[in-house]
Amino acid sequence: MITLTPAAAGRIREQIARRGHGLGIRLAVRKAGCSGWAYHVEYADEARADDHRFEAEGAAVYVPEACLAALQGTTVDFVGDGFNQRWSFANPNAEADCGCGESFALREPAASR
Repeated sequence: MITLTPAAAGRIREQIARRGHGLGIRLAVRKAGCSGWAYHVEYADEARADDHRFEAEGAAVYVPEACLAALQGTTVDFVGDGFNQRWSFANPNAEADCGCGESFALREPAASR
């Protein structure tokens, strides 16, 4: 399950309204950075066959099946301080963040330890 804070849901609704089309955002992880993984957020203009859909407060997040295990239980927030605005992720599967904040390491699944 993916959880959206009210601020994240509001931002998604706002951005979709500003664009004039779209279903929500697609949240994925990709191999990147010094810690191994990075979050990737893009607009979801259509639902894909492998997407899992999560909704809160009229906003939707689509997560590809391949990324679901890495994102399971994540809370998505949108935080801002003046001009500094960004997505924030509280991911219980993240073991460590890199120093620059751009990537994270995933916990090893219990079954493979």
